[in-house]
Amino acid sequence: MTALKEYQRLEASGLWRPTAEDQRREVVVSVGEATLTISDLNDRPLTHWSLAALERINPGQRPAIYCPDGDPGETLELAAGEDQMTDAIERLRRAVERARPRPGRLRLVGVLAVSGAVLALLVLWLPGAMTRHAVEVVPTVKRQEIGQALLGRIERVAGGACGSPETRRILARLARRTGVRQIVVLPSGVPDALGLPGSVVVLNKALLADQDDPGVAAGFVLREQVRAATEDPLAALLAGAGPIATFRLLTTGEVTQTTLDRHAETLLIAPRAPVPDAALQPAFAESGIDPAAFARVDGRDAAALAGPAPAGGQAKGPPAPVLPDRDWLLLQGICG
Repeated sequence: MTALKEYQRLEASGLWRPTAEDQRREVVVSVGEATLTISDLNDRPLTHWSLAALERINPGQRPAIYCPDGDPGETLELAAGEDQMTDAIERLRRAVERARPRPGRLRLVGVLAVSGAVLALLVLWLPGAMTRHAVEVVPTVKRQEIGQALLGRIERVAGGACGSPETRRILARLARRTGVRQIVVLPSGVPDALGLPGSVVVLNKALLADQDDPGVAAGFVLREQVRAATEDPLAALLAGAGPIATFRLLTTGEVTQTTLDRHAETLLIAPRAPVPDAALQPAFAESGIDPAAFARVDGRDAAALAGPAPAGGQAKGPPAPVLPDRDWLLLQGICG
């Protein structure tokens, strides 16, 4: 390293001892290119010390005493009053120290960088990846079990499910028509319809008692079935519950009552994004259900839900009734 230019012509007197057994002798000290030169009084060089390998034996004391790194027997004591030289050497030693490579510091920076990357991975990627994995591997039976448990927590707020053996058979036929496993009617609390894990759809009784067409209830069931195909109800539950609940489900197969209660509350009060008409139209077409009644109640465009007219200009035939009149009348009074 090149010494600072302002010190390159600086000289001072001092006492130098080559070994611990030798007598000290008066010398002249000068600063050179990355070295400290020690000369006799006739200006003959006696030795050169590297500034990078220079140690101070008595830090903070005056007069300053130095030695080469690792050899405390060879010493140089600057003469009293040579403060300018002492300050110059100390400044140069600090400059050398700053320029010295620090593998340990680089390793520390590397470790911190890797640790930060791992932490970011754990915080940002792992929860989502774990949720996706759980949604893929949880079997259908467990989904149904979670759906029934969640339904039980909703019933504590909205009231018990309505029905009789006969109306439950009618709901089972409506479930087959709309492509879900189970339809449950609750007396209150539910905004209109909710999809639960395990292909369960919960309906508010108003969709039956206050309507004159079973196509309204059927349309809301189809809406939740389509929503579940794009927004898995189990994924929504786990995303709200957090990674600990997801890990517990993967390792023990259990979902705590607290998790179910919190998600039930969220389902009953949190707004949800609407399902687009373009996503609903194929579901109505496949089930053969006329979307007009549902569109009227849900504020939809019936023509968009009905889809394009058949090729050749031929009119579509009338859709099959959603339910026989007798069954519909029984469902309208399902909650008494």
